[in-house]
Amino acid sequence: MARLHDIVVDSAHPAPLARFWAAALDGYAIAPYDEAELARLRALGIDGPEDDPTVLLEPLDGGPRLWVQRVPEPKRGKNRLHLDLTAPDLAAELDRLTALGATVLSRHEAHVVLLDPEGNEFCVAEGA
Repeated sequence: MARLHDIVVDSAHPAPLARFWAAALDGYAIAPYDEAELARLRALGIDGPEDDPTVLLEPLDGGPRLWVQRVPEPKRGKNRLHLDLTAPDLAAELDRLTALGATVLSRHEAHVVLLDPEGNEFCVAEGA
């Protein structure tokens, strides 16, 4: 039986979008770039982490990994899959996320739909 291992977000600019998600999500951090990883990127003709086409966010608590990968085509239309987040104080979380670069798309009775800095939809609801 299959298990969820990774969640992958398509992006035009992976490094800044990965920083957004690392700041937005509790328990995630961008994987460190050690000398071996930097050498691997240089061997591929990539100058460094800012130009990395696949940025890994590692879970600090054993959840699924989150990758942000460069794709050549722009986002078109509504996401067919999105993340649902919870926060104990919805109003404060909306303020925090919009300060990070998210945009409120719509408000509903039980949740708010937002866009990340590249226009990917996600939801936030009040909860533990």
